[in-house]
Amino acid sequence: MRGINTSVTKLRRKIFVEVAKVAYLVDDENVNSAIEAIPYTISPTEVPQYRESIYRERAIASERVRLALGMSLRPQDRPVHITAGLDASNISDKYYEPPLMQVIPSACDKCEDNVYEVSNQCRGCVSRACMAVCPKGAISIGKDGRTVIDREKCIKCGKCKAACPYDAIAHKVRPCADACGVKAISSDPLGRASIDPKKCVGCGQCMVSCPFGAIADKSQIFQLGRAIRRGDKVVAIVAPAIVGQFGPKATLWRIKAALKDIGFTEVFEVAHGADVGASTEAHHYATEVVTGKLPFLLTSCCPAWSMLAKTQFPDMVDKVSSALTPMVATARSVKQRMPDARVIFVGPCAAKKLEAM
Repeated sequence: MRGINTSVTKLRRKIFVEVAKVAYLVDDENVNSAIEAIPYTISPTEVPQYRESIYRERAIASERVRLALGMSLRPQDRPVHITAGLDASNISDKYYEPPLMQVIPSACDKCEDNVYEVSNQCRGCVSRACMAVCPKGAISIGKDGRTVIDREKCIKCGKCKAACPYDAIAHKVRPCADACGVKAISSDPLGRASIDPKKCVGCGQCMVSCPFGAIADKSQIFQLGRAIRRGDKVVAIVAPAIVGQFGPKATLWRIKAALKDIGFTEVFEVAHGADVGASTEAHHYATEVVTGKLPFLLTSCCPAWSMLAKTQFPDMVDKVSSALTPMVATARSVKQRMPDARVIFVGPCAAKKLEAM
């Protein structure tokens, strides 16, 4: 669903807008009450917009607000205010509290995973090819003449689906789990998605693949807003991808001007750090691979890849370049020139947040 402006995308942006408004505009005495009111701004009437009830919508919005504040989800077994823990989180030097990616329990629809099911496309044909190829005899004929799959017998081999000439057999998968390349998603006792933080590399594929918006990452947009409001020296380092975010008329220079207008002291491009990293990796290649010390060299630019190498391919870790990532290299360059600056990375990659943990 990437690139499509869905209701999930709109909801995510609404949350960020409201949190940013509070951060920029509300005084310290009224911050907590303003944050607690955000779910009611998102779902202002008694008519639900996304779910079956406004109460569920507001419960989900409340958890999204906490994640947008950089805090973890609330416990399910006792009442806790949205703003609980905000004072400890609302400091400029506070980094993300792990885990980065979290499943919002009230938002998860408990999608079935790896299930074969006969749809209404079945025409009850004479050949019964699906029955013929099933190695476990899991397919029978229903009262309406259409085939039925016994889930207790089904071994999920997919032969029936491949044999059906009408493509009448659907293979149901959980979108988030299907998108996860490291198999970090399983089911909890209630059938909801659950992310194993030890396996997760923070790539965000599950987040962009969930049609219910049940998975979200943490943000520090609130801390950023408060820092600018206080008058701190805040510097934005922007990923090259930013030029494609706001349409063809939004040039990089206009984006820089807009960022300065809202309070950033200066804006730098992370492409500078990428150049530094490329030069460093080229040196590593020349001194390590060309000389035969290493058989090959793997880039260190992507934190998700580096995490993958550590958790899934530990024998490859020594082949990963020790060069700084573009974000870190740029941030260090800024800090050398402006030691008292707060450096904010602006980019599309969720895994970059792992570098700040």
